Amino acid sequence: MTKSISYQQLINQVTIPNELLLSYNTIGLDETEVMVLIQIHRFSIQGNFFPTLDELTATLSIDDKACSVILRKLMQRNLLKIERLENNHEQLSEAYSLEPLWEKLFEQPVVEDKQNEDGTLFILFEQEFGRPISPFEIETINAWLDEDKIAPSLIKAALRESVLMGKLNFKYMDRILREWKKKGIHSVEQAREASKRFHDNQATKQQTSLPKKRDTSFYYNWLEGEE
Repeated sequence: MTKSISYQQLINQVTIPNELLLSYNTIGLDETEVMVLIQIHRFSIQGNFFPTLDELTATLSIDDKACSVILRKLMQRNLLKIERLENNHEQLSEAYSLEPLWEKLFEQPVVEDKQNEDGTLFILFEQEFGRPISPFEIETINAWLDEDKIAPSLIKAALRESVLMGKLNFKYMDRILREWKKKGIHSVEQAREASKRFHDNQATKQQTSLPKKRDTSFYYNWLEGEE
């Protein structure tokens, strides 16, 4: 008797924020640009924070030249940036950062009252989970709002962080919110700084030695526009 194989068990999954798939067109991205960003996101999760053009285009239908044009335009439109990292041995390396993209996608319009803002919060959760949230989950959100007195904007920031970490569950978000409270973080700006420090530290740990030497001169001219 042939043993049944569950192909789902063989799939290496990468978490992609629903907000990117639902809203990329509203921030001016086309499908090819989205795929380039997804590839950068995939490499980052795997610990490669600055993939080469060859690595990026290995699974894309565009060549190196077209990819470099897209990367340049994404940087010019402030949807992607390159950061310099320094490890414990004072060695410098470069890393792509999708932080500008996430900020653009997760920006929420200013609402006139708390009721509207709370309503937007529940809608955002359902969009990211891809399903209606359960009564228990609604109760958890209401407890954050009413008992813990956590601002809706900070809850959205915790949701965003859990999505980017690939740990989309309420237990993880509760840990984030409690950790922020313990550290005296009460605003989205403070949460962003804490998140940035954490991700920078994670990236630096991966850079135990200098990457292979390669010509990166064209990267530093992207912000100057195309010739």
